[in-house]
Amino acid sequence: MASKASRHRTIALKRIPEMRPFLDEVVSRVEVPAYIDKDPVLFLHAYDGLIDKQLAGFFAAIMAWGRRDIVIAKVGELMERMGHKPAAFIGSYSEADREALAGFKHRTFTEEDVHHLIFNLRQVLDDFGNFEAFWKSVRQQALEQKRELIATFHERFMAYHTGPQRTRKHIASSEKGSSCKRLYLYLRWTVRQNSVVDTGIYSFMPASELMIPLDVHVARHARRLGLLGRKQNDWQAVTELTRKLRLLDPEDPAKYDYALFGLGIEDIEVPKEFVINKRIS
Repeated sequence: MASKASRHRTIALKRIPEMRPFLDEVVSRVEVPAYIDKDPVLFLHAYDGLIDKQLAGFFAAIMAWGRRDIVIAKVGELMERMGHKPAAFIGSYSEADREALAGFKHRTFTEEDVHHLIFNLRQVLDDFGNFEAFWKSVRQQALEQKRELIATFHERFMAYHTGPQRTRKHIASSEKGSSCKRLYLYLRWTVRQNSVVDTGIYSFMPASELMIPLDVHVARHARRLGLLGRKQNDWQAVTELTRKLRLLDPEDPAKYDYALFGLGIEDIEVPKEFVINKRIS
């Protein structure tokens, strides 16, 4: 068992509902149409075709690593290399098309990684027709096996993989301790309904099952508010924080991603009674 010194102080569970009016107000300030153009979610809004949205959004999510403006630029470059027709490009992809990816790089993503991930996606489309049908099958298996969704997704998606081991690291698994931030970000974009930012194009799972996409900014402010005691940004931290956010809204806990992220990008003063840990690095 972890010692008290290994964790930050946390707010009493009975006090968490008191935070809802404040956090809901932050959500209302951050989750607005103007948010779209500054965030990689814009790639789900940029296309009319459903499968184009599914696939462009997937690459935008798994490449969402680092400054948002740089991510947008690199995903934009990748979509341009696909002729801004990701469904057609991926659906008919072959070795002959690899030239379009020549020299592509974003952080640890290389041309080779994108090449093999596209092959995986092409096979998913061949077998299921569209990406949501694959996710629906994954969720059904996860429920039957009582496994976590993203762990099952990793296993099923990478079963198509015949490329190098290095490419596998781009598809996270909760069973390996990852926070799975980028894949739950993708699901937030696609599953949440009635949002001006998130598209709600998927109906295979309810928003109540979403886990928080835990990045360093969200984690920092969650610890400041005493919603997260764990110091590591891993799967245990995700489950701890999401469990507490469900006390605020059990039907839509992931909306508070906007509140916790927004505290870092907006000039918002946190009420003193909710600041549990003043010094969080």
